[in-house]
Amino acid sequence: MDTYENLLLNLQEGILTITINRADKMNALNIDTVREIKAAMQQVYDDATIKGVIITGAGAKAFVAGADIAEIAELSEVNARNFAERGQEIFSMIEQCNKPVIAAVNGFALGGGCELAMACHMRVATTSAKFGQPEVNLGLIPGYGGTQRLPLLIGRGKAMELMMTGDMITAEEAKALGLVNHVVAPEELFTTCEAILQKIMGKAPLAIGLVIECVNAVFDKEENGFQTEANSFARCCASEDFIEGTNAFLEKRKPAFRGL
Repeated sequence: MDTYENLLLNLQEGILTITINRADKMNALNIDTVREIKAAMQQVYDDATIKGVIITGAGAKAFVAGADIAEIAELSEVNARNFAERGQEIFSMIEQCNKPVIAAVNGFALGGGCELAMACHMRVATTSAKFGQPEVNLGLIPGYGGTQRLPLLIGRGKAMELMMTGDMITAEEAKALGLVNHVVAPEELFTTCEAILQKIMGKAPLAIGLVIECVNAVFDKEENGFQTEANSFARCCASEDFIEGTNAFLEKRKPAFRGL
């Protein structure tokens, strides 16, 4: 694993845990940290030994409490556009990854932190976690994809309310809205994430990657999601894992998928 200034990476049993390690700054996303997240995700894409990813924040207070306000305060209109587009590109890397990525939300997930969590495929939160897009309090709007992903996850009306009021919601409220998959006690956060990933890692890797691709196609205006699904279904049927999976079912045994 490469070493980073603002991230801690730990790979165990095929699961890479990426920890944003700026606890003294509530794990706020500065430009260097976002750049490092991109590099870490590139490792995920390139390293076949990585089967799943957990993204979390250091300490007990925050997943990511937002962006670095000191950096944002210096933005002009031109470099603000570049700032937003760069963050959107990196968060899209997470969303489009063909390996499962879970956000382990262990505290405040605000602004860019909420956007980071939403870019992950699933979200598991502790009972003390809080979510929100409070950018309007700074005269801003979300810039890393929040205006696009939040309505898709919780519906247009509630997303409008949260982004226009800047209100925070609890983990239980987030779960009721569909923003969070599971709410657990703090001591159960990582065991829950790992259990989900271990279950997924026992399935056919090609099929898992294609599920991600097809679900993402639902939200891509340039994609015909039904055609993407049909094409992906055909790709599965041409794979060795399909033969193994169907044979194992008929032979009443556990399949041994190889990702081929």
